[in-house]
Amino acid sequence: MNVYDPEFDRKPSREEAEAALAVLRQWADRAHEAEIEALDPAVQKLLPGADSYPILARDYDSGFDVDTAYKDTLPDLQNGPSSLIRGANRPIQHVGISNFRLPIAYHTRDNGDLHLETSVTGTVSLDADKKGINMSRIMRSFYKHAEKTFSFEVIEAALDDYKTDLESFDARINMRLRFPVKVDSLRSGLSGFQYYDIALELVELEGVRRKVMHLDYVYSSTCPCSLELSEHARRERGVLATPHSQRSVARISVELKGEDVLWFEDLIDLCRAAVPTETQVMVKREDEQAFAELNAANPIFVEDAARLFADQLQRDGRIGDYRVLASHQESLHSHDAVSVLTEGDLFAQESLDPQLFSTLFHVG
Repeated sequence: MNVYDPEFDRKPSREEAEAALAVLRQWADRAHEAEIEALDPAVQKLLPGADSYPILARDYDSGFDVDTAYKDTLPDLQNGPSSLIRGANRPIQHVGISNFRLPIAYHTRDNGDLHLETSVTGTVSLDADKKGINMSRIMRSFYKHAEKTFSFEVIEAALDDYKTDLESFDARINMRLRFPVKVDSLRSGLSGFQYYDIALELVELEGVRRKVMHLDYVYSSTCPCSLELSEHARRERGVLATPHSQRSVARISVELKGEDVLWFEDLIDLCRAAVPTETQVMVKREDEQAFAELNAANPIFVEDAARLFADQLQRDGRIGDYRVLASHQESLHSHDAVSVLTEGDLFAQESLDPQLFSTLFHVG
């Protein structure tokens, strides 16, 4: 049954329309944009200042052609005048992008190639009178060379390109990757892949370029003091005791010198020669026993580790300046034992990042 209400059939008066409009404006002034959109997008025109702002199209035009004339109209605040600079009128030593990732081909020591996901950080210096840089140019410059098998010559070419593109004096590129190496077990004949965190760095400062390799080497450290105390308890009191050992991490940073290649595998071998108690991949009972024996034959304090690594690095003519950061993540204490040993000006620094040693943590 239809109900007829004559009130809805009549024409509202102007006074009633003005009252209704006032109520609608009052509601629109307090409503969220989504509420207005749900009721009627035209209500936006009732808000103060709406007359000066057009109703814009909400459809994406997939066929829109961006020609040169249109691109010339696009705003570019980062390349604006120095009057747009906010804050202190100072040069910036590093500005750029961090952790853009892409696959890079790396040549191995045995003449094989590996494609590995690589995280790239690229930065340039910025003069005091420049507002900013176009970040995407760094990525575009790097992608032009990304299909080539890695060499420092390749990233030097990329660095040249984005120095030119961004009109900068100093620049740097840092590439991080995880490098797999097949490692044999100690006695069982098994083998598995050990993954090494490696970073490659090219730095140009005041026209001087320096090439750097960083490697995180993970090993077991048996405390010499704890070993002696355990043996004392066995010998003097007939009490079974075990020395404490812990997973430890050394970050080895080396400047590459000369024309001879220092392969990733070469630096890993140097670390193994210095501290042979590298953590194991595949382990059976005979391997676990062998590892216990290997640790007992090579007990080290964190100071010993730093000096043992340094001894190997100093012997290699392909290495210039270097730094050893070592962290023994104690099983006895609730804190870590750490050491820093540097050679040369490249890594020398009086102040350390407060979070530096917390980054020396291995995640399997």
